[in-house]
Amino acid sequence: MTTPGTDDVRRDKVVTERRLHPVTPLRRAWAPVAVLLGWALHDLDGTQRQLARLTTTTLLIALAVLIPAAALYGFLTWWFTHFAVTESELRIRTGLLFRRTAHIRLERIQAVDVTRPLLARVAGVAKLKLDVIGTDKKDELAFLGEGEARALRAELLARAAGFAPETAHEVGEAPARQLLNVPPGVLAVSLVLTGATWGTLIAALVVPSVLWFFTHNLWTVLATALPLIGAAGASSVGRFVTEYDWTVAESPDGLRIDRGLLDRAHETVPPGRVQTVRIVEPLLWRRRNWVRVELDVAGSSNSVLLPVAPREVAESVIARVLPGVTVPPVSSLSRPPRRAGRCMPLWWRGYGFTVTEAVFAARHGLLRRSLALVPHAKVQSVRLTQGPWMRLWRVADVHVDTGANKTVTARLRDAGEAAELLRAQAERSRTGRKGARPDRWMA
Repeated sequence: MTTPGTDDVRRDKVVTERRLHPVTPLRRAWAPVAVLLGWALHDLDGTQRQLARLTTTTLLIALAVLIPAAALYGFLTWWFTHFAVTESELRIRTGLLFRRTAHIRLERIQAVDVTRPLLARVAGVAKLKLDVIGTDKKDELAFLGEGEARALRAELLARAAGFAPETAHEVGEAPARQLLNVPPGVLAVSLVLTGATWGTLIAALVVPSVLWFFTHNLWTVLATALPLIGAAGASSVGRFVTEYDWTVAESPDGLRIDRGLLDRAHETVPPGRVQTVRIVEPLLWRRRNWVRVELDVAGSSNSVLLPVAPREVAESVIARVLPGVTVPPVSSLSRPPRRAGRCMPLWWRGYGFTVTEAVFAARHGLLRRSLALVPHAKVQSVRLTQGPWMRLWRVADVHVDTGANKTVTARLRDAGEAAELLRAQAERSRTGRKGARPDRWMA
């Protein structure tokens, strides 16, 4: 007679553990060098004084010790890293001095992303990142051969969908149908028309000039200018490089996103795990009827669905993410009462709210409008808040909390309306969860 789980244990014993790609030690060998550089840059003046005292022979000896030590570290960390797919889990063993074993239950895997940084693309390898329910940090396998990475991704998704181990290898990657591709020219124009790009660029030019005029201190100017220039680059060039060739495709395991100019990423929006969809509309995009679509996904770092797209196209893609949901028209959004202007002058005009059979929808912003859609089934709790000044003018805020630890708020509603909304939304959320589809792959 065998105890429960004995067969699993026996099968796990014969599972063959695998190592990462042999190029991995080259990546990990940089760790000791990075620590040394960080220590040196922490006290730059002291480092310069110490280097001035060293002779050429001493420096050559130090390099002769450092390079083999870094290479040995990279090799050993690779040698002591193994992974294996068992009957019920993905097992990853890592650690040179302190051992760590991650047991990732296959049924809890909600997304498996493939990323290929520039140097990895040259070497023909890829990184596998796993989104697992209940964990904030992604586990990863870096690096695998490109073919092996895609085959392992397909196997993990098939196993997560409930396919038997003996057939998971035969399932392969689910077919995909392209829904949208963002042309590079459209992406570039959208970044030029984004207020954040111009704001950070103007700040990078004006603030250092003002500091130089008043202080004439080069280090103060550089300490201020470099972060501002970096922010300006991240909001323009950085976003262009990251969001280049953005492609959205539909497959049985969710919406797939491929993007990146230098580093290519292959991501998946997990089905049924999207908690909130936000339609963002910057001021200068309105004449072109462009919008940006952002997501809150439970337990996942996926945050952008579309960097820029016509509103009609964006709404059709949103319907794929939230089946049965129609984006409410702007005319259906009700503004707060006029007395709300006493609580928040001018900006109260940017607030709007409506409830449909499928979603709780709230808008905010005058210059950069943002409409948040929360399916009733994804609402975890509902709250009403009302400060002393808001009580005086008989208005209140209604907050809905989602499973992604985010909150969407209907701002400055009439106090009576807010109280009724609190009660009604709690009931809608309860009934919505009963009829919600299962959060399963290929369901």
